[in-house]
Amino acid sequence: MKLVFIMGDAASGKMTVGQELCKRTGLRLHHNHMTIEPVLEIFGYFHGQAISRIREVIFQEFAATDLPGMVFTYMMAFDLPSEWEALEKIKDIFRPYNTEFYYVELDAPLEVRLQRNRTENRLKHKASKRDIETSDMRLIQDAEKYRCISYEGEVPFDNYLRIDNSQITAAQAAEMILERFPELRAEG
Repeated sequence: MKLVFIMGDAASGKMTVGQELCKRTGLRLHHNHMTIEPVLEIFGYFHGQAISRIREVIFQEFAATDLPGMVFTYMMAFDLPSEWEALEKIKDIFRPYNTEFYYVELDAPLEVRLQRNRTENRLKHKASKRDIETSDMRLIQDAEKYRCISYEGEVPFDNYLRIDNSQITAAQAAEMILERFPELRAEG
């Protein structure tokens, strides 16, 4: 099994690149908001513990399947030790299944991300982003509060790729990922 982590700041294109990558690989997509949105709908607020527990069940059940793998997208704050611990906790779920791990970091400047915050695809899949004014405000506040872009050499993993995707399409980013990691391509 293969597990591809696509990390990056809010609206950096993680879900859209993940969608394109899944089209080319046969991997399944679990974008962060697939667990966030239902919890927001049920609780009326961001309930982090519920989101984490739901995600953990999904990872446990998925890891035990014979599916080829998953692309998981999320916003990682590289400056928080708890984020690195959460990443390792996910990997611990998949390790008993001889999973190969891949890491893709997407980088785009704030002005590009603010434009992407309004795209049809994003709004279709992320109901909580449809209030554009509030979503823009959160995006800007998060950019000030968290460091969601790694420092050079900070990510210690072998199967790691950082892409400045500010001037390329999601399809082009997916192809760059497959050039670096051709073993992700669908077999057959």
